Amino acid sequence: QVQLVESGGGLVQPGGSLRLSCVPSGSIFRVYAMEWYRQAPGKQREFVAGVTPGGNTHYTDSVKGRFTISRDNSKTTVYLQMNSLKPEDTAVYYCAFGFVVAAPKYWGQGTQVTVSS
Repeated sequence: QVQLVESGGGLVQPGGSLRLSCVPSGSIFRVYAMEWYRQAPGKQREFVAGVTPGGNTHYTDSVKGRFTISRDNSKTTVYLQMNSLKPEDTAVYYCAFGFVVAAPKYWGQGTQVTVSS
């Protein structure tokens, strides 16, 4: 079973930036939706951002203007550039790939993002 591997998480001060990356451990063909989700302690997992092969993007309201999702179709890789980070962005971030929007078939194991002074 192909898994997704995230990288780029860590500890950052409020106002700082991080860039997350996600790449599959094997080949996945014709991925349509590449998405990021997050789960904060004591909360349900929530959608953060998604991007289609044509570059159409969608964000949850709380990250609009601060986060940017992008993808490299040739490498089947997705990125999440996170700027102006806030303590409330602290969570485990998961990437997810699917063949339709909002229906992930492949998940990563998550990478911790902690925003704290």
